[in-house]
Amino acid sequence: MKPVKVCVIGTGFAGLCMAIQLKRSGIDDFVILDKAAAVGGTWRENTYPGAGCDVPCHLYSFSFELNPNWTRRFAKQSEIIAYIEHCVAKYDLARHIRFNTEVTEARFDEGRGLWTVVTKGGEAIEAQFVVSGLGQLSRPQFPRIAGLDRFQGKAFHSAYWDHGYDLAGKRVAVIGTGASAIQFVPEIQPKVARLSVFQRSPTWMVPKDDYVFSAWAQWAFHHLPGVQRAYRHWTYLLLESRFLSFRRKGNFFARLAQKQCQAYLDAQVTDPALKAKLQPDFPVGCKRILITNDWYKALAQPNADVVTEAIAEVTETGVRTRDGQLHEVDCLIYGTGFETQSFIAPMKVWGRQGAELNERWRNGAEAHKGVAIAGFPNFFVLYGPNTNLGHNSIIFMIEQQVGYIMKCLGEVARRGVRSLDVTPPAMQAYNDTVQASFETTVWNADCHSWYKNAQGRITNNWPGFTVSYWWMMRQPDFAEFSFDGQTAPQPIPAAAE
Repeated sequence: MKPVKVCVIGTGFAGLCMAIQLKRSGIDDFVILDKAAAVGGTWRENTYPGAGCDVPCHLYSFSFELNPNWTRRFAKQSEIIAYIEHCVAKYDLARHIRFNTEVTEARFDEGRGLWTVVTKGGEAIEAQFVVSGLGQLSRPQFPRIAGLDRFQGKAFHSAYWDHGYDLAGKRVAVIGTGASAIQFVPEIQPKVARLSVFQRSPTWMVPKDDYVFSAWAQWAFHHLPGVQRAYRHWTYLLLESRFLSFRRKGNFFARLAQKQCQAYLDAQVTDPALKAKLQPDFPVGCKRILITNDWYKALAQPNADVVTEAIAEVTETGVRTRDGQLHEVDCLIYGTGFETQSFIAPMKVWGRQGAELNERWRNGAEAHKGVAIAGFPNFFVLYGPNTNLGHNSIIFMIEQQVGYIMKCLGEVARRGVRSLDVTPPAMQAYNDTVQASFETTVWNADCHSWYKNAQGRITNNWPGFTVSYWWMMRQPDFAEFSFDGQTAPQPIPAAAE
């Protein structure tokens, strides 16, 4: 089979954005691989009750494909999937997608300047460029608790919600209190007989300013495109200003945010014992701030209990905490989020000189500007290391990354070479600057957060305003790259210690 120009992995927002821009630039020689039978990425997987976005939908969408059909400010999962399917249809992407095709590995052939992408079914696909759109929220994380396999009741992760199981009248245990749990717990609390929420640590909450768009607003979005564009820009500026609270620990904006979050907790929870359980002991923003109108209310109901005692084990009939108490339940739901540090796992990627990317990243993932990795020519990641946000829309970041990659593809074609590879010194200098930028931010405070790896290195977040990322990504500095046939290959750096 003839090699394709670009192999895109994943059909979430990242992979589809890359594919659309390839089409818009006139490149039709590409394939999109996805392990599942439908598009959508994390929004395909997460169908739990109450699933929705915590970024206003007019900003959580492509800037080049505004959607006047959003029915409310914060879209639910079904509307987001409908938008994704609309994009696939409009840009004629379906014929490029190969479903039920999970990628297990990719290897770079230095002699030919080609990647060989191998699927779970054993097929080998050759491509000049590979773009991973797997992102940071693609692999559900299960708790590491003794006895999980002993439990005789129903158990599932929120990303694999069992809609055929009736929770009505059941005793339910929820392990985890992250962004998924705060959405589905209020949905199931009125139905269950007993709800036990096992919490390792509380986090700060803010109200969700959600509302249904009026008939007039819907009409304006449909007939006056400038209105929708202005609303999007206003939303962007509103969210962008929130970074002021994260930029420097303890500054005026950080103290203001702390005061507002504390006031929300005080107003919503009047029971002193429950409030003590839900009171964070770290600065606002150190962990992901969660947006909800009904989490506190749900936990204050008579059939709900917040368990802060550490879990010792799971038994055949329930959850035993370290104080010896057995919480007997009919169903276990894992609201423990995703493996945010793996980025490309379980896929194996071999670059130049036999270097394997997961091994390179064993002490912390890093990439040049979040997209390119030294020693892995023509391989790019979207929503990669240090590009996550705590204050704005990741779609904005993805669009900047795709634009940057498109310029890299164009430069390879312009020079008539086979590949480009960011140089190790350029990548090292960039990541040194990024890590130094975190020193004064709230993310460097003392809390357990998925923004950090086991060594305490912040590998997920971007340390600045999104406008600064846009400025940086406008045009690649090709002096930071070597090109096949023009520059002698440089040694691949060892994994960061």
